[in-house]
Amino acid sequence: MAGLAFDSLRDPARWIARDRPGVAAAPALALANETRIAGTVRFEAVSKTYLSAAGPVQALDSVDLDVPAGAIFGIIGRSGAGKSSLLRTVNRLEEPTSGRVLVDGEPIEALDTEGLVALRRRVGMIFQHFNLLSAKTVRGNVALPLKAAGLPKPEIAARVDEALRLVGLEGKADTYPSRLSGGQKQRVGIARALVSRPEILLCDEATSALDPETTLTILNLLRDINRRLGITIILITHEMSVIREICSDVVVLETGRVVETGPVWRVFGAPEHPTTRALLEPLSRGLPADLAARLQPHPAPGTATVLAITFSGQAAPDLSALVAVVGAPVRLLQAGIERIQGHAVGRMLVAVDGAGPDAEERLRGLGGTIERIGYVAADD
Repeated sequence: MAGLAFDSLRDPARWIARDRPGVAAAPALALANETRIAGTVRFEAVSKTYLSAAGPVQALDSVDLDVPAGAIFGIIGRSGAGKSSLLRTVNRLEEPTSGRVLVDGEPIEALDTEGLVALRRRVGMIFQHFNLLSAKTVRGNVALPLKAAGLPKPEIAARVDEALRLVGLEGKADTYPSRLSGGQKQRVGIARALVSRPEILLCDEATSALDPETTLTILNLLRDINRRLGITIILITHEMSVIREICSDVVVLETGRVVETGPVWRVFGAPEHPTTRALLEPLSRGLPADLAARLQPHPAPGTATVLAITFSGQAAPDLSALVAVVGAPVRLLQAGIERIQGHAVGRMLVAVDGAGPDAEERLRGLGGTIERIGYVAADD
């Protein structure tokens, strides 16, 4: 990707220090004699009910949530959990039935038409479907928000050039969408969202229509934009690998309610809610097929207890320490470890021969979470 030359679109004097490693500082703005940080979003008891022929449908139910400035914040949940409804309240594409949304500390529900237009310039959005005009070139598509705002032509040209350079498309300015790949089309969508100098970027399934390799390049681009410009990114996706790859924080929704939230390394490393565990199951290695075939639900003479040990934020448990704690032979059946945001996250499957009923409690003292999976023959 071409070198970043986007500083002219932001005022460097507005950047202030933040304590997030690897994330650029966010600009401070003056509001009512106080300093506020650009790019913060707060949801206060936000509920949303839709009316249908079958009756009212509650999409959001008393959502309380804070998105810090400069974060890459993921929203996950099953289909119908309320992800898109929540995301779209940030720029008032959806209006809450009750509760309120604050952007940079300012409630947005009472904004008049002029204020709403200003809000939507501060909150950019990219979509799963690229929504490009086929009759306009790349330059023409990116320029659309600025033309609608009535900016002078020289300023429009300068901003468009900078935005295209940022996303690595400076050589495609005069190309029409039909000549672009899916990844290039999404880059045009990102450039169009950035050209208005937003503080917040909303991503609605922005990579779901792309192949894995192209998805990775788009994620790297979004991460680079976040780090260099300090733009807050809020994204929804059904791909848990996307959350793991790029996000700093995540919230899990179930039937419109927040059921779990926190740093990605903690939520992915030690999920607490059943919905979270179900969503993350595709990322886990699961039981080896041969072990699953031999697994028994109840103990019997000559069986070993199979335990899953999940850990996050600390080193993997030492096998010799496991043996010492349970006082019985321990066999490693499967193990995997990765680093998320600098934290060790992993899972071990072990078989404990002759484990007593209190073995799990004793193992919890070593850290991590312990789950009894079942039983296998001790000599397997």
